[in-house]
Parts: sequence; C-alpha cells; structure tokens
Amino acid sequence: MTEYTEEEYLLLSGLQHFSFCRRQWALIHIEQQWQENFLTIDGEIKHEHAHDDHFAAKRGDLVTVRGMAVASRTLGLSGQCDVVEFRAEEQGISLARYGGTYVPYPVEYKRGKPKQDDCDRLQLCAQALCLEEMLACEISEGALYYLETRRREPVQFDDALRQAVCSMAKEMHAYYQRRHTPKVKTGTFCRQCSLQEICLPVLCKRSSAGEYIRKRLEEAP
Repeated sequence: MTEYTEEEYLLLSGLQHFSFCRRQWALIHIEQQWQENFLTIDGEIKHEHAHDDHFAAKRGDLVTVRGMAVASRTLGLSGQCDVVEFRAEEQGISLARYGGTYVPYPVEYKRGKPKQDDCDRLQLCAQALCLEEMLACEISEGALYYLETRRREPVQFDDALRQAVCSMAKEMHAYYQRRHTPKVKTGTFCRQCSLQEICLPVLCKRSSAGEYIRKRLEEAP
C-alpha cells in the first residue's frame, strides 16, 4: 500500500473541487489560480463559526470538537473537519480527557441545499477515512448540514463511496506530480464557477491558464 509523506499531502477540501471539475481543481491547486465570487465569499462567511479549532465541549453523552485537523498517509490528504461529534457508545474509542468510549461522527457544513452529485459526500467520506486511520476505529456514518435548508443529511460511508474517494485521491496525486491541468468538456455548471473567466478563454487553446494570463499582461499598454 502506497504511503505519502507530509510534504506530499494534498488538501482534503480539494476533493470536492476535483469531483466537480478536474480542471477547476488543477487551476486552483496546481496553477494557484483563484478568483472570488459571491458563492465562495458567502460560503467562507457562513463557515467561520464552524472552524473554531479551540472549541471542544461535552454535553451529556456527546463531545463536540470544531476545526479538528485530520490527515491520512494512505490517501495523501490533510485538512480540517468542520465538526466531529464523539457519541458515547460501548464499542467506541477511549477519550482520556472525557472518560468513557465514543464513536466519531463527522459533520460538514455547506452553503445552499443538497446537491444531485456526490461531491459533498465524497469530501465527508474522506474526512471519515482520515479519522479512521488516525484513531484506529470504524465510522459508518456522518452528516452534511446545509445552511439553506437548516437540516442534516445523513451520509452512509459504504464501500462504493470509500472506493471513489481512494480512486480520486490517487488520480489527484497523479495530476499533481505531473503538474498537469487537464482539459474538460464544458457545460452549464461552468456558469457558477469562480474561475470561469480564467478557464474558458484557454480551455481549447492552451493547457496553462498562467500562460494565458502572462500573455494578456504583456499585451496590456
């Protein structure tokens, strides 16, 4: 089994970008291109309260931790969980600070409402796989909390979802090692992409958005 060093870790949150559009992921994570639009800014503002990595509290049989750092050597990913709930269960893991045994339950906050595709579920499953590796436990379920609907959507971490995460993580590393930005088929989903102005003018002409931008700057008076 391949294991990655910490220097080779990619951002876990990039899995959502990669699932949505491999080119978008490469523009952000390989070429370091980024543009803010309303969706990205709004999402960051609504996410702020979840990423308080100094927050941990116990209420009854529930321990809640925000902004928990996670990583996986086998996936080569690292990042943060918005919220991890540790639920008291006899078959769980020990938490010395709180006493008793608990089962981790990751919760990811998302703007908007549930999506038709699996991009959010893949990101959450990757968090669960990291937690399993770090804590030597099994996690069967987590939840996505959508800020528009204000409700949780349970996610089962079945074999198909786990395999998809592993395959995508491997593919991400392959692109990153080659520093390759792929071309993709455009669609209506491009309209809400924050990188549309960078991506589309060069999609069928050049492989590097950075090259396109540099040329435009050279042409400027």
